[in-house]
Formats: sequence, structure tokens, C-alpha cells
Amino acid sequence: MEAADQLKFKPKSFTYRTNTEWVENRAGILGSTGKQSLRVASPPEFKGESGVWTPEDLFVASVETCQMATFLAFAARRSLAVKSYKSHSNGVLEFVDGDYKFTRIVVFPTIVVDPSASEKEVHATLREAHMHCLVTNSIASIVEVNPTIIME
Repeated sequence: MEAADQLKFKPKSFTYRTNTEWVENRAGILGSTGKQSLRVASPPEFKGESGVWTPEDLFVASVETCQMATFLAFAARRSLAVKSYKSHSNGVLEFVDGDYKFTRIVVFPTIVVDPSASEKEVHATLREAHMHCLVTNSIASIVEVNPTIIME
């Protein structure tokens, strides 16, 4: 952040609230005021349910969606003409030092931009977004972003 921007920036604190209620076995309902609830459970590999969101899914999804939202915010700030953004991610969960930990998350965005944009500018925006993604900055896992950029 440049010095002039730092003078205008007033840091704030935010609190995000969720609630979980156990329903059966290793499953519960995750909610937050004003949002649609969703069923969550342990994954099948940990004696949970298949076909429902798990904490592991949500962890990887948090990184992926934060990368997207942060990229789009920086792209808008730069007036980068983004036509579409899609991604998928892989989170690697490993047994390390006596506990399971996510050691690496790789986000694979496919970004379509107007040909008036330069690929160099798209990569610079991705790097900036990656550096400022609050979820990535809040976790110990290695996070990589491997984009496909399409000029169309």
C-alpha cells in the first residue's frame, strides 16, 4: 500500500458468526443469521457421510472463494476487463507430526479477459490478490495459484 493510500485507510475489525447444531452420527446443520443453512458432516474417510459438505471441503472452498473475490476486487480496481472466472482446487490433507493437516492447496482458475488487457497485467493482478487474500494469509498451508488465462 502506498503512503497516500495508507493515510486514507482506516483499519476496522469484523466479527463473523456461525452456529452448528448436531443432528445425528457425525453430522450437523451449519448456519449463520440471514443465510441458508447447510448440512455438514465428517467426510466418509473419517466415518462420516458422503454427499454433504465437510469441514475439509469448506476449508479448501474458503481459500478458493477468497482467491476469486480478492482477484475480482483488484481487477475492478485496475479496470481489468474480466469476462469470466471459474476455478477448481485441490487440498492435500496429510498426517504430519501426529495430526492431519492441510499441507498444500492449489487453486486452478480459468480467467477469460478482454484482448485489450495484457496477460502480464492479469498475472500481476493474480499475484497481488494472492498476497492479500485474507484466508490464505490466515492459514499455515502452502497455497499455490496456477491460472489459465484466455484472451477473448
